[in-house]
Amino acid sequence: MSNERTTATPPAADAGSPASRKASYRPEVQGLRALAVLMVVTYHVWLGRVSGGVDIFLLISAFLMTLSFTRKVETGAPLKLLGHWLHLLKRLLPAVVVVVLGVLAGTWAILPQSRWPDVLDQAWASLLYRQNWLLADSAVDYYAQDHSGASPLQHFWSLSIQGQVFVLWPLVFAGTALLSRLLRGPLRRRTGRDHALLGFRPLLATAFGAIFVLSLAYSVQQTATNQAHAYFDTGARLWEFALGSLLALALPYLKPGRMVRVVLGWAGLAAMLSCGLLLTVDRSFPGFIALWPTLAAAAIITAGQSGSRFGVDRFLTWKPLVSLGDNSYALYLWHWPLLVLALAGAGITAPNLVQGLCIVAASLVLAVLTTRFVEKPLREWHWPKRRAWRTAVVIAACGALLAGPVAVWQTRLVADEAAAAAQPKELTPGAAALAPENAGKPTPEAKIIPAPAAMKNEWADIDGLCTDENVPSDPLLQGCLQNNKPEKVTKRIVVLGDSHAQQYMAALGPIAKSHGWEVVTLLKGNCRFGGESPERDADCNAFNKASAQYVMDHRPDAVFTVASLTHKEAPFETEVPQYLEGIKPFTDAGMDVVGIRDNPRFTINMPECVQKNGEAAAQCNVPEQESLAGSSPLDAYRGKVPGLHLMDMSDFICANGICPAVVGNVYVYKDDNHLTKTYVQTMIPMFEQRLLAATGWK
Repeated sequence: MSNERTTATPPAADAGSPASRKASYRPEVQGLRALAVLMVVTYHVWLGRVSGGVDIFLLISAFLMTLSFTRKVETGAPLKLLGHWLHLLKRLLPAVVVVVLGVLAGTWAILPQSRWPDVLDQAWASLLYRQNWLLADSAVDYYAQDHSGASPLQHFWSLSIQGQVFVLWPLVFAGTALLSRLLRGPLRRRTGRDHALLGFRPLLATAFGAIFVLSLAYSVQQTATNQAHAYFDTGARLWEFALGSLLALALPYLKPGRMVRVVLGWAGLAAMLSCGLLLTVDRSFPGFIALWPTLAAAAIITAGQSGSRFGVDRFLTWKPLVSLGDNSYALYLWHWPLLVLALAGAGITAPNLVQGLCIVAASLVLAVLTTRFVEKPLREWHWPKRRAWRTAVVIAACGALLAGPVAVWQTRLVADEAAAAAQPKELTPGAAALAPENAGKPTPEAKIIPAPAAMKNEWADIDGLCTDENVPSDPLLQGCLQNNKPEKVTKRIVVLGDSHAQQYMAALGPIAKSHGWEVVTLLKGNCRFGGESPERDADCNAFNKASAQYVMDHRPDAVFTVASLTHKEAPFETEVPQYLEGIKPFTDAGMDVVGIRDNPRFTINMPECVQKNGEAAAQCNVPEQESLAGSSPLDAYRGKVPGLHLMDMSDFICANGICPAVVGNVYVYKDDNHLTKTYVQTMIPMFEQRLLAATGWK
């Protein structure tokens, strides 16, 4: 997505004369780039779905790079890889630094504090061109606090992949050129003739053909099995670059007639523009379906300059479109953060037509200013061009301009986190503030804990993977975790369910250690334990069946579950589908089953509500009747299954008809539905008392 002019040899690497540059200039490709960025912006702002525009960017970047390096090799010009990489970074990095600094300013002014750490982490990832891997890791982690969807720097994933390929592709060119010389020289001396198949271009086509086939096969496989990760995986995207390189190598041999060029160009444009309307990213990309936009772009490039007034190139070479192509890199950089920050500031989830047009207009203005006053001056600055070390100095200076503020900000957040955690316990009683003996007592003045920077670490801790006889044989249960085994095990407990069961490990774990209990957890995100039900998906039903079999095979003393199910909308709380049917085999086998009532879910992120509006804001203190059922679903279970012991901790979560975001200077929730580890830990004395009372355990 780099904003180089669409010449066969980009300006920063051009060793040819001005005349040769002019001859190789392809304005229709610059117009194609403009259309691609317009597709990306339009679909992001108004449609919220994939457009295929990014895939076209990837193809174009490899196409241009291949034309440039192929010309160098075939004319005998030195490749100067280090110089190429330095000049490329000098051209790309300044705009990145300006945009990320702007994003940091917007983050400080608009986004809640709990979002700051993620944005700062992504600022480093964007600077170091590894944003795609950061997002890939969080995309497959249910327990990752999912800010990637609303991160103002999320769009840097594609630039990171490009940056990685900009390092890899020149190595392919250089390695192929060296291999060609090594193979052809001895054969020429022995046979007295040249061997065309061992030439640079055939060998390069073979290399990129292999990359294309292997990467596409990998992409299809990964998209089918792990699409969220594959979307950001460099390996699953290499084939798009390879296709661009193969197109560049084949183009001199593709000589369609005028009418064929006209038809090919318009057909490619129609396919390109229709891609985003007909495809959805959650099912398709970047597998073989991504051939649609990339082959459409390849058709347009192949059509080239048709020589006909009816050719698509007449449209693509329209001066305003070409001018937009000149600013496409900066426009791509600016449009997404402006969209995210505008939505966050306005408190809306999607813009209307007028709001969207304002965002696009602001993005265009900033893109033109960035190109005019940042990209262009640095690109034309002669001082760095004279020595490689001078270019390196400019790059280092740009990096320092961003790295400095990010490092200082992160240091400050760590200090604030430490200061909040160091407060005396009596200033942050948490759930203890709702105990009957503390009724009416004012909450002391203190900083709310955990600090926003620590919020993403608020999942309940579990010591490690299951060991020895606790290791499941079923591959569905490979995520089995357990606490450290006590020297003398007095009771064995298995925790079943989802993240709402896990959150109570912040209380059950310490209690188990104090009593010598061994605790094993079998957890799957968004999969409440119960008997097989059509209300759950097939994966969840399979996991629950495997978990139940594990319990029957290992015969623990007790099973811990969440026995009700809360919802963001009415009805706010219901019974767990097939709950009694799920736990009855355990009780029939003589095991105790503990069923705890679920906690509320909300339509807003509760800690962010407090950070935006203050602890006392009405929207951060939700009426209990809009959070939990008036009559607990647990009442429907009582007396039906001997051995089922029910627990209700909701009076330590909601009080006086209100479910607050903060209790006793402690955040109750880490997002819109999960209790913080810190808050559950403040419930330990009450949790232990009720657990022992409900079960009769000593």
